[in-house]
Amino acid sequence: MCGRFAITLPVEAMAQLFAAAPANDLPNVPNYNVCPTTQIHAIMATDHGRQLRAMRWGFIPNWYKKPNDGPLLINARAETIAQKPAFAKACRERRCLIPVCGFYEWTKTPEGVRLPWYITPRHEEVGVLAGIWQDWEYDGVRTRTAAIVTVAANKTMSKIHKRMPVSLAPDQWASWLGEQGKGAARLMQPAPEDRFAAWRVSPEVNSNRASGAQLIRSLDADNSGY
Repeated sequence: MCGRFAITLPVEAMAQLFAAAPANDLPNVPNYNVCPTTQIHAIMATDHGRQLRAMRWGFIPNWYKKPNDGPLLINARAETIAQKPAFAKACRERRCLIPVCGFYEWTKTPEGVRLPWYITPRHEEVGVLAGIWQDWEYDGVRTRTAAIVTVAANKTMSKIHKRMPVSLAPDQWASWLGEQGKGAARLMQPAPEDRFAAWRVSPEVNSNRASGAQLIRSLDADNSGY
């Protein structure tokens, strides 16, 4: 599962990192509380090279008559992505990279209180998540939509949540985008145990209206966590 994330890397830096031409309508950064149904940054491969585009976070199947015509599809499970009618063609033909500086997950106390964690790459400024995309059109209006691919969590992350997004190393980006032929299916694996660090953050982020750098600040003075 991945239901919120943060992105603070400037657009110019994203374009340079991925060798991608940026579009003119990209969402503003920094954003410490990126929520479903909002616009996110995504890198896609085209006949004219890589493009950095804005996409709606929430994949819309082509049979939906309106965006909320069915479940909100922000994640796609790797185990079933190739069989699900909503995702099957996109996972073969329309894969993208979704840059994040970290993402949020929640644990629960015995009383049911949701406790947020911020999960961020240990060694890189930005993490790259595997995504799929699709253009959805209704009444002449086209919307580019995306979902994040998830797998069972590795041992470290399973202490927080049973699922985690597929995280791609730089040498895997071209394969996921389809620039190096087939083989993307092999990339849908849990991240190495040491790729991410995690720490508790303020419950302020439980609100989708919260914003600001304080959302990712550790509650522990020593920044301890996983």
